[in-house]
Amino acid sequence: MQRRRGVDAGLLLLFAQIYQFGFNNIPPVTLALLGLNIYLFLNPIKPLLYVCISVNEGYYHRDWERLLFSPFHHADDWHLYFNMVSLLWKGTKLEQRLGSVSFAVIIAAFSQLIGVVYVLVQLLLAESLHDPSYKMQCAVGFSGVLFALKVLNNHYHPGGSSSIFGLHVPNKYACWAELVAIHLLSPGSSFVGHLSGILVGLLYTLGPLQWILNGAGSLFTERNQPRRQRFNNSGYARYPQYEYQRNRSEEPYNIYTGGLNEEEQLQQALQESLNETGHRETSQHPTLDELRRRRLNRFKKCQTVS
Repeated sequence: MQRRRGVDAGLLLLFAQIYQFGFNNIPPVTLALLGLNIYLFLNPIKPLLYVCISVNEGYYHRDWERLLFSPFHHADDWHLYFNMVSLLWKGTKLEQRLGSVSFAVIIAAFSQLIGVVYVLVQLLLAESLHDPSYKMQCAVGFSGVLFALKVLNNHYHPGGSSSIFGLHVPNKYACWAELVAIHLLSPGSSFVGHLSGILVGLLYTLGPLQWILNGAGSLFTERNQPRRQRFNNSGYARYPQYEYQRNRSEEPYNIYTGGLNEEEQLQQALQESLNETGHRETSQHPTLDELRRRRLNRFKKCQTVS
């Protein structure tokens, strides 16, 4: 499982993908994960044989340190490329939906839980099939976490379908179809590792794991953020910069309307017109379009002066 040497074409393509996507468009936790995986690919903590997780090494030899290292090391540059491109899209979408704190808590929990589930499933297969080879199979890479994130993405963005090798599959079943397809096309990939990711994702969407992680994320956010920036309408942390941009985009409209609805604007404009024209008859009042045009001209003059 040693990484091959030479020109890492997959790594170069990954940098091109990130550049094309735009660093400013990548949320902080997703960007940090990309950086961590790339750094450990270039500077691995240990050789892959000493960071991959298996029943033999993790359970029997109690080398639980592998749970921490195995998700963030990759076998080669193409393994890294495909996983990180998937993370780039899934991570950005989910982090914007959940908030950075909640997403970071989910990644931290998933990366460890998937390794535990992997060891348990492999141990169960070895004992039930009386095949000790399952205990020796060693897994490494971020793929399991990505399968779990795919389950979450389909949960938070339901509906639609995915094209998997020309077949349109509803998104809620897409992870299962990809699990089988990847195993058939790439027998060397870890079927149980990917399956463990799906199981952990389902444990989050259908079980108590979501309540536990959301509670942990909310507790951390409450201690480290001002209350006005703490939660959005869904109860998750909101990006302060996104809130700032949204408020900035509403400023011209609020200045123009004064925060009033359509009827209130008309009433106020009529009153201003009465004051300016010496209380003329209602039939002589300007139309609503004319009033809007006048207020817009005033707004433009204020903008020019300021």
